[in-house]
Amino acid sequence: MTLPPFLRAEEQVIIYDGICKLCNAWVIFLLTHRIDPKIRFVAIQSEKGKMLLRYAGLPDENIRTIVLINKNQHWLRSQAICRAMAFMPWPWKALSAIRFLPSFISDFFYNRIALNRYRLFGHYDDVHEIEGDYPGRFL
Repeated sequence: MTLPPFLRAEEQVIIYDGICKLCNAWVIFLLTHRIDPKIRFVAIQSEKGKMLLRYAGLPDENIRTIVLINKNQHWLRSQAICRAMAFMPWPWKALSAIRFLPSFISDFFYNRIALNRYRLFGHYDDVHEIEGDYPGRFL
């Protein structure tokens, strides 16, 4: 089994839309609420993000979702969000239980928000650099 590029064996990566204001806010939420340091982040639009998408067997162009990669597994949409929440402290960790719902239910809500996120929350013209003291958290 080959490790994903740029990651150590114990690390996982969340690939997010770097121009989406909602996606950036979610990453900031995870960081400020102390998600496990084994979780790293990279924007879909970056070269490293595209390499990780290819590693997971996903297209590296026009992908508009959140991806969580752990070694040779990956999850998309609501499953990626719920599995990431499992690395949060309580009470946020409890939200990870949503992953046990059938995907067609949890993805229904995810897809409604995702389809309208730029209109509802806005977007940046270019990949937004998240500011703050988060050394080593971004690829």
